[in-house]
Amino acid sequence: MKQVKQIIHPGIIKSISGNELQVSIIAQAACASCTLKGACSVSEVEEKIIDIYVENPDDYKNGESIEVYFKQSLGFRALFLGYVLPFLILIVSLISLMSVTKKELLSGIISLLMLIPYYLILYYSKDKIKKTFVFSIKKSFNYSSFRF
Repeated sequence: MKQVKQIIHPGIIKSISGNELQVSIIAQAACASCTLKGACSVSEVEEKIIDIYVENPDDYKNGESIEVYFKQSLGFRALFLGYVLPFLILIVSLISLMSVTKKELLSGIISLLMLIPYYLILYYSKDKIKKTFVFSIKKSFNYSSFRF
């Protein structure tokens, strides 16, 4: 049986509203653990708040430590929608317009404007996309509350 690869982040429950938890996770760039990150401006670590639907919200409380799980394949889909597809739209439109108009400035401006409809479609599809990207959670064991 093929095992599903998952991305795991530690998180803390910030608030509970109905069946939705607002969870704070620390998102790190892949290079955040690099020893040379001080000399590089690419690395970043930031807090992100995500909404997670749960069946039993009474099982959780504010401030509780949890682990957030996300299918790795969905991470690649998010990367594709957020970075790869807009880049392809930009490059294809730029090359096409350059060959037709022979004007760099006009081609560049129109290519950038071509991204507006893409991001509008993405924005208005957010509810459908939100149903695709599903997070799951598991309670973390807190060693600091355990007494010997």
